[in-house]
Amino acid sequence: MAKRRKVGNLLALAVLSTLIGKPMHPYEIASVMRERGKDQDLKVKWGSLYTVVQNLEKHGFVEAAETVRQGGRPERTVYRLTEAGHAEVKDWVRELVGVPEPEYPRFKAGLSNLLVLDPDDAMQLLQTRLTALEPQLAAARAEITRFSQELPRLLLIETEYDLAVREAEAAWTRSVLDELKSGAMPGVEQWRTWHQTGEIPAELVEMAERGTTSSTE
Repeated sequence: MAKRRKVGNLLALAVLSTLIGKPMHPYEIASVMRERGKDQDLKVKWGSLYTVVQNLEKHGFVEAAETVRQGGRPERTVYRLTEAGHAEVKDWVRELVGVPEPEYPRFKAGLSNLLVLDPDDAMQLLQTRLTALEPQLAAARAEITRFSQELPRLLLIETEYDLAVREAEAAWTRSVLDELKSGAMPGVEQWRTWHQTGEIPAELVEMAERGTTSSTE
């Protein structure tokens, strides 16, 4: 089970991880994170970076190392990891890698309410999604191929994971779309009847009830 952390957002984890290399001021932290593509791995609100750093300092995970000034720019505080910060980032990564947790992607939320659309609309939208996924997958494969010539695989492993998940999504979407188009998926005709008549067929109600029961067992 995930721990309740003193500074629990993933941006804080990225900041701690970035500071392992050397002490930095927040602007430099943001620049390094962008260079490393961290904004592709998590949803980053750059405007909250300074607040995150302040919270990490408040809880003893980072500390001010020095204050520097370059040219006419304002003074900047350089932060470094504390011993507690080193322990926190390692413990956090262990948790994320080793402890499975439920995740709630938007696609899953849409699928859970797919019945509100008529079958033809649903099929068209799944096809639209699949069409959009294909060039994204091709671009991700090309990116991995390009960077693998310069970087060790370990530094690309999160990109590999993202590609594998999205390839699985595309394969699954393609298979569901084929079943819907062919009528092989149980309940499609009842689904269509509901949208044509406005009356929910008893068989569809029974399927929904069985699905709800099995998901709570």
